[in-house]
Amino acid sequence: MRSNWDSAFSRREFVGMAAASLLMAGTLNASAAEERKSGIPYRTLGRTGEKVSAIGLGGYHLGKQNDPEESIRIIRAGIDEGINFLDNCWDYNGGESELRMGKALREGYRQKAFLMTKIDGRTKTAAAAQLNES
Repeated sequence: MRSNWDSAFSRREFVGMAAASLLMAGTLNASAAEERKSGIPYRTLGRTGEKVSAIGLGGYHLGKQNDPEESIRIIRAGIDEGINFLDNCWDYNGGESELRMGKALREGYRQKAFLMTKIDGRTKTAAAAQLNES
C-alpha cells in the first residue's frame, strides 16, 4: 500500500520513463540538425529556407586584432570549415569590424555566407542612416 509520500510511479516505471525521455530528446536533437558540414550542424533559418550554421562567427572581436590580416584569416578559416552565419554591427570598434569583414568576404566568400547586422536607430531615419553606413 502506498502512502501519501510515495510516488505515483514505481522505481522501475520511473527509470523506464527517464530512459525513454532521454532517447526521445536525442532523437529530437538529431533531427533539428538537418545537415552537417565539417561537423558543424546546420538549421533552416525560419521560413526563408536558408541553411545556416548553428555556430556563428561574431564580428565584435574582429576589429581588435593588431593585424587586420589576422581578422581576415579568422573569417575565411571559419567559412572554409563550414561556418556560414556571420554577425556584425555598424558600430563595432568604430566600424572597423565591418570593414575587416567586408574585406574578408571578397574573392567569392560573400556568396558562401549569410550575413546579419544590427542597428539601434529608433526612428526610420536613424535606422536607414545606420544601414546605409553599414
